[in-house]
Amino acid sequence: MKKLMAILLAALILALPMTAMAEQVTLTMGSWRTDDADQVSALLAKYEEISGVKIEFTPTTSTQYNATLRLQLDNGTGPDLFYSRSYATGEELYNAGFNIVCNDIPGVMENFSDSARDPWTAEDGNVFAVPFAAVSQVIYYNKTIFAEAGITELPTTWDEFIGVCQTLKDAGYTPLANGIASNWDILECVLLGMIPNYIPFEERAAYETGEKKLNDETWVQIYTDFAKLVPYLPEGFESVDNDNANIMLGLGRAAMLIDGSWSCGTLNNKEEYPDLDLGFFAFPAPEGNAAGICLHPDMGIAGNAATAHPDEVKAFLEWLASAEGAQITADYLPGGFLPMISTGVTFQDDTIAALNDLNEGKNADARFIWANMMDLYTPMVEQLNAICRGETTPEEAADAINALWEEALAA
Repeated sequence: MKKLMAILLAALILALPMTAMAEQVTLTMGSWRTDDADQVSALLAKYEEISGVKIEFTPTTSTQYNATLRLQLDNGTGPDLFYSRSYATGEELYNAGFNIVCNDIPGVMENFSDSARDPWTAEDGNVFAVPFAAVSQVIYYNKTIFAEAGITELPTTWDEFIGVCQTLKDAGYTPLANGIASNWDILECVLLGMIPNYIPFEERAAYETGEKKLNDETWVQIYTDFAKLVPYLPEGFESVDNDNANIMLGLGRAAMLIDGSWSCGTLNNKEEYPDLDLGFFAFPAPEGNAAGICLHPDMGIAGNAATAHPDEVKAFLEWLASAEGAQITADYLPGGFLPMISTGVTFQDDTIAALNDLNEGKNADARFIWANMMDLYTPMVEQLNAICRGETTPEEAADAINALWEEALAA
């Protein structure tokens, strides 16, 4: 009798559908986006409905993510899936053997352009993460304040933008909410947001190789135009961080904020900021320059090569690389994170759709230094901070950065 029961039980297990078996698998996903826990958890719950595979979202504070993830991977305790930084930072983990190669995952080669895959493609040609989302840098503004200050048209050139700042200041408003306390956004959101209006994508390589100099006339103009913003920063800008800046705009304490598209969802949340009538526009180019925009490949999703569940990990990556997965991702991702898939997506939120439309018809490029010049990250932040404090000039800043890059190239 016991033998018969054992046989029947074994037969029952074998007869279970694959979805039922998959329900027994739980994966983990690491990320630096702690702010997105609710939205990403909802996305992963939707995937569980579709596949039967549960994925737990386990984010780490952004500033600690790189070091924490590397320690976990080194110790064999890394998540099954993890957010991958673009370019060199992400490739470093691949070179250490931590990433599943994605070339043969269906959809990765078919549904993404070469430029979309490039930030997660290693020197050996292997794709080490599925492109997940891009972000853009924009200028947010309070429509109510603009109307009160008599501003009826958005600026179309950089000088017009500076004129808008002056009009707002004359009307008693703080024109810009940006500060320098975070030590990243003054570079990533402001300066790197400006650069595609001065240096098109196809010219970036000449600066990376040293053929063009980082203190040439173009760079002096970039720093000079950046310096024009300083009189319109908030009082005490030295102590204003990115979170404070968002709050200032949201509560009407400043008229504009230069920030990333990732902030759109929060700023446009009426429960958070009920009185903010939010608008946005692309960085105006200097007169005579072609319009550009910083459209940065921000997040890829990588599979841990040491996962105990490689089939389930690869199945999730395949889903992300599909038209269906990309559309569901667009429905659940926080506003302002833009899927990079070539099949196209439809945004349910008209505001996010309009934000995405800002990218159309412009010379788009990633953040200028991310691909090959990350050694200049901290020095650039320091030079921008010094310009804001009046401790250096645009020409001196350009010379300092150029000298550092020439030294790096010679090493």
